[in-house]
Amino acid sequence: MHRLNTADPGFAAAFAVLLEDGRNVTARVDAAVSAIIAEVKAEGDAALLRQTARLDGWMPDGPGALRVSAGEIEQACATLPAPLLEALEVAARRIEAFHRAQLPADLEMPGEDGVALGMRWTPLDAVGIYVPGGKAAYPSSVLMNALPARAAGVGRIAMAVPAPGGALNPLVLAAARRAGVEEIWRIGGAQAVAALAWGTESLAPVDRIVGPGNAYVAEAKRQVFGRVGIDSIAGPSEVVVLADGANDPAHAAMDLLAQAEHDEAAQSILVTTDPGFADAVASAVEAALRELPRAAIAGESWRRHGAVIVTRDWEEAVELTNRLAPEHLQVMVDDPRALLVRIRHAGAAFLGRHTPEAIGDYVAGPNHVLPTGRTSRFASGLSVFDFLKRTTWVECDAEGLRRIGPAAVALAEAEGLDAHARSVALRLG
Repeated sequence: MHRLNTADPGFAAAFAVLLEDGRNVTARVDAAVSAIIAEVKAEGDAALLRQTARLDGWMPDGPGALRVSAGEIEQACATLPAPLLEALEVAARRIEAFHRAQLPADLEMPGEDGVALGMRWTPLDAVGIYVPGGKAAYPSSVLMNALPARAAGVGRIAMAVPAPGGALNPLVLAAARRAGVEEIWRIGGAQAVAALAWGTESLAPVDRIVGPGNAYVAEAKRQVFGRVGIDSIAGPSEVVVLADGANDPAHAAMDLLAQAEHDEAAQSILVTTDPGFADAVASAVEAALRELPRAAIAGESWRRHGAVIVTRDWEEAVELTNRLAPEHLQVMVDDPRALLVRIRHAGAAFLGRHTPEAIGDYVAGPNHVLPTGRTSRFASGLSVFDFLKRTTWVECDAEGLRRIGPAAVALAEAEGLDAHARSVALRLG
């Protein structure tokens, strides 16, 4: 892993290398994805069946087999222990409550001058949720994507999830049931994105596709954008941990590894003003890697992309954090809010010594679908706003049009748009 100190002469160059890590660069899959999308557009269900056999290793008995039945969902839920279902319920209640609280109110400005203005919010008609099924199963992703859509009032939610061998994780199905998702498809990869965007004989198209996936899923979302909306092009996960020497090094080490175990391309960075603490955390990481079940993944991530940065003061630490613009930020100091108000760029922040980022992945309430790859400089995490549209409205009476119409005529004529000008002028008399 990278070891940096802002007092070192070569720090600026070393930090620039860290910023341009290149972990978001994946193999070029655009041509392969284009071919898959074209195949689904041209052949619909037949293409999905063929691609499922080729990529997921099982041949459905027809398009109907791609959709999970209500009986299968109930049967899967019945196999789960009660404590696990209760944990799912705890998470779902908190996520629901936080996202319902985000719902905006319509706006109306009374027309005192004869011109009334307003804005109203309406939900999308249909949303597609992609749930990854690669290195691990993610029931938490089902809740985080479906519950905000449900809170926004989306009428139809279609979920696509890869099913190697035709099998699905029971907890994923239980999460879907709890989130009110009844339309579940055993379809993965770029073909799932294409089917959600363009539709097939069996699967009706949606208006927006959300949810993370591998390089093929990300590229497919990029290519169907415009036909449908998307949430983002998600990259590998990342965390920056701001911590002082009063913390337990083992706690900070595990917080770093909690991100590293996601993916070999994930990135975990410790920023501290205490050199001794930095050394202790680095040692604790190595010790923990000897025990973790996913040590191969976490170790590769830590060695290739991890970093420990020692700064001279917290002002430098804040400046570096803003440049890193992390997906996740932990602030483990005595007064975390005093630092947070100075941090402009972070997808989600976790404050204090008792708030590990992992609590936000599951049960805290805010969404865990967050901007990666320094995009928190201009992007935000998933919310109810991703499933709502704004419509503005204007209502003029005759006097209101007489008040503001001449200015519109003048501007339209200046732009050479005579029909625009006449559309208003004819009403002015």
